[in-house]
Amino acid sequence: MTQQIEVDISDTIQQIGNDAVREAQRKNLENGIPNVYSKNGVLYFQLPDGTITMENPFKKGELKERLDALTGS
Repeated sequence: MTQQIEVDISDTIQQIGNDAVREAQRKNLENGIPNVYSKNGVLYFQLPDGTITMENPFKKGELKERLDALTGS
């Protein structure tokens, strides 16, 4: 393979991955599931209403109940 073809394949794989992540993030929010991000070891939660918070929504309320039901806790 030439170097240009390798770069093109790498760019294509990167684009497929980026598209998959954006789709998963969109589906999470549509289904009421927060997206979770980490920056410098700190967790941030993007709630379905667009709010960004450091408070873990899985530790209380409806999301905790849903998580407990899934994990059998």
